Amino acid sequence: MTSKPWLQRYDKGVPYTIDYPQKPLFHFLEQTAEKYPDRACTIFKGAVISYKEMNEQSDRLAAALADLGVKKGDRVGIFMPNTPQFVMAYFGILKAGGVVVATNPLYTPAEIEHQANDAGIEVMFVMTNFYKTIKAAQPKTRIKKLIVTNLKETLPPVLSLLFTLAKEKKGGFRIEGGLGQNEYWMKDLLAKYKPSDRPKLDIFHTDTALFQYSGGTTGVSKGAVATHFNVVADTLMIKSWMVNLNEGNEITLMAIPLFHVYGMVAGLTFSMVSGASMVMIPNARDLKDVLENIDKYHPTIFPGVPTLYNAINNHPDVKAGKYDLSSVKACISGSAPLLRETKEKFEALSGGKVFEGFGLSEAPTATHCNPLLGENRTGSIGLPLPDVDCKIISLDDGETELPVGEIGELVINGPQVMKGYHNMPTETTNTLRTLSDGKIWLFTGDIAQMDEDGYFYIVDRKKELIKPGGFQVWPREVEEVLAAHPKVLECGVAGIPDPYRGETVKAWIVLKPGETATEEELKAFCKEKLAAYKVPTHYEFRTELPKTIVGKILRRELVRQHKEASGG
Repeated sequence: MTSKPWLQRYDKGVPYTIDYPQKPLFHFLEQTAEKYPDRACTIFKGAVISYKEMNEQSDRLAAALADLGVKKGDRVGIFMPNTPQFVMAYFGILKAGGVVVATNPLYTPAEIEHQANDAGIEVMFVMTNFYKTIKAAQPKTRIKKLIVTNLKETLPPVLSLLFTLAKEKKGGFRIEGGLGQNEYWMKDLLAKYKPSDRPKLDIFHTDTALFQYSGGTTGVSKGAVATHFNVVADTLMIKSWMVNLNEGNEITLMAIPLFHVYGMVAGLTFSMVSGASMVMIPNARDLKDVLENIDKYHPTIFPGVPTLYNAINNHPDVKAGKYDLSSVKACISGSAPLLRETKEKFEALSGGKVFEGFGLSEAPTATHCNPLLGENRTGSIGLPLPDVDCKIISLDDGETELPVGEIGELVINGPQVMKGYHNMPTETTNTLRTLSDGKIWLFTGDIAQMDEDGYFYIVDRKKELIKPGGFQVWPREVEEVLAAHPKVLECGVAGIPDPYRGETVKAWIVLKPGETATEEELKAFCKEKLAAYKVPTHYEFRTELPKTIVGKILRRELVRQHKEASGG
């Protein structure tokens, strides 16, 4: 207890340790399909797919993938929003022995190219409204085969027609000229194969299940390699934390994106192991859709990000009492700091509990969480989950464990910690290190401290990662785009506080002598090369930027000056 003071703060019923099954990740789907065959697995625009049906559909897709040449260990991409097809593809890939590489559907072709090439993706699932983006990226990648689907394929005929009529004007359902060679409609593959056609493979808990791409100080995207066991362990940790869980009766609002491990684990696989029905939200920025789904399907579990809770808090129809949020009983908030005002206001509106957690792609999502029923400490990421050990390590030598209250780097040991980074041995060695106790520790790059009761607090980010609305933005990537503008001499990019998004991207610009440029001009230039959430929302033109003696731009000094000037 003295070495792990957080155990004393666990809610009653949360175990200190868990007995993890040595099974592949899709075991959760098979198990729940057997226990609750008729229970809704996904709910999308009124269309329901049961657990039994989802299990069978993913078996069919596994058979199709094997026929298309996917072998054990092959990486297969998913490029689509939160839909039933994402779930089918996810488990179909795993059952075929493949490795899931889910890519952000907001990415530009250039961003897709690096990820697809690094992972070696040859087969990609894609939604029709993102088809053109993939086709633009394809010539510079190894992608050979596309499996294509659209938003209306899982809807009943009448609803499908109405949905098409309402949305067709915006485009996205049809592909001009039809599919090309080595391109397949997902619905045709599902019709072609039987569940019994699924390949007979030995898939072990130690096999790789996911590549989850994240970034670092260099801005180079890294593929964190997670085994089936890593994801199984983290999923069961989250389930054990939800002490008021009513297995087989919960409804999860799936508004966080499934392409990210937060959505995959705290949403998808958590729901699988809990027998929860998932209400699929393709676009969480469509607040009307989010609120209508809450009102209609009465979700009980709502994993999300502070930006989304805050947007709901301030929505005029919510303030007017037009929507009933009272079904929501538990919200894990992650990806960005949760402000007390946001937490308290949403709790008042719903009657549920919003509790902040913490994690990272390398673990593969959750490592800490505030108690569901116990004390939530303001500014704290909470307590380490069962079987997770943590230390605060000296920033000076990278080895010495610091006492309570001291500030250093947060390091983590636990069964969910990744195998390493794909094709990046140096990055892996720097991140996964053996300390004097003989254990391998994940060095998170986050500067933190622990209080006497075992609550942890993130003080700063070594990696200078920016998180607007929970998304991840690496300053160097944005700086490289801006630096390519013909009028820009030099620039610095960093995150600044934002009342709505938690944090937003700001660029400080020095123009070349004699040049003039506007904020609108630079913003338009960035929009051509970056996903929308990476584009700076604030620009400041200066004659010089603060630098170190060796000429490195001091991003933190820029942020400090911004706060000073804005009175923050």
